[in-house]
Amino acid sequence: MQLTRAHLLIKGRVQGVYYRAFARDIAIQLGLRGWVRNLSDGNVEALLEGYRDDIERAMKHCYSGPPGARVDDIDVTWEDYQGDLQGFQIRYY
Repeated sequence: MQLTRAHLLIKGRVQGVYYRAFARDIAIQLGLRGWVRNLSDGNVEALLEGYRDDIERAMKHCYSGPPGARVDDIDVTWEDYQGDLQGFQIRYY
C-alpha cells in the first residue's frame, strides 16, 4: 500500500451544513491525517495524508457529504507523502 497526500477542493453547498465535521469524522475513522477548512468563496479545502486506498474511500464519502450538503465537484491534487501532519483537525481562517 502506498502512502500519499491529497489536496482537495470541494465545491458546492458545503458550508453551514456541518461538512467540515463530517469530513473530519470520516478521516479519523479511516486513520488519515490532515485538516479541513472553509474558504471565503464558499468552498471547502482539505488536506489528507495516509494510504491512497483510504484517501480514495474518504473522497467517496466526501462526494455525498452530510444531510443538507450538495457536492458539485471535488478537485484533487495528488502530492508526495510528507509525514509531517499530526491527527486530523478542523482549521479556522
